[in-house]
Amino acid sequence: MALDQWLLEQADQSGRAFLRLYRWDPPCLSLGRNEPATRRYDRAAIARLGLDVVRRPTGGRAVWHQHEVTYAVAAPVGALGSPRESYRRIHEWLARALRALGVEATLAPNGPTVPLRPSGSPLGSDGSGACFERPAGGEVVVGGRKLVGSAQVRQRTALLQHGSILLEGSQEIIGAISRQPSAISGGTTLAAVLGRPVSFDEVAGAVVQSWGNAVTAAAPYRPLPPLTSFFSDPAWTWRR
Repeated sequence: MALDQWLLEQADQSGRAFLRLYRWDPPCLSLGRNEPATRRYDRAAIARLGLDVVRRPTGGRAVWHQHEVTYAVAAPVGALGSPRESYRRIHEWLARALRALGVEATLAPNGPTVPLRPSGSPLGSDGSGACFERPAGGEVVVGGRKLVGSAQVRQRTALLQHGSILLEGSQEIIGAISRQPSAISGGTTLAAVLGRPVSFDEVAGAVVQSWGNAVTAAAPYRPLPPLTSFFSDPAWTWRR
């Protein structure tokens, strides 16, 4: 999360755009920026299970990051259209990449227009439950089931959009640590859609290919940015 926030600040300061693809080790539960986590999730159950938890700089609902490709796009506001247009345009790129793998990926139809708050709300829902429980307008779906969960935030002259492309597994653990446990369903995975294992490298390669000339390869950013301590602080993670 610190690296994604750092990219957002770089986009704001330099006017450049960035694409980052990564995975989580160890697996981690991420909370949306504005989620009422202390009311929604059982911290004692999370501790018993030994789960890592972080709060994202973007909004949206909880995501369990394990078997997936996480993407982040940081760009100047307006470079990809309006925030809502950029949300859809980024998903169009992702859907094109997934179709190259044989996935019948489409975008969910737009619902009623929801006003966006520049300082942290996603283009999507902050309602209760897991992020993959239901798709928002413009998100990537297969047969109506959500395959990519995303959120977006604006900061001064730049925006950050990041999200998860599920390779396999499930989001059921979110139901297990919720104060009102329930079965989490509604989303799908690449393995379920294609009937075979799909690797991180396979998806990452397709995403980069989909972006084409818009992407310039760069070495991974090794040193951790100063923001690391902020996102590691329980006062931020459990602020609400």
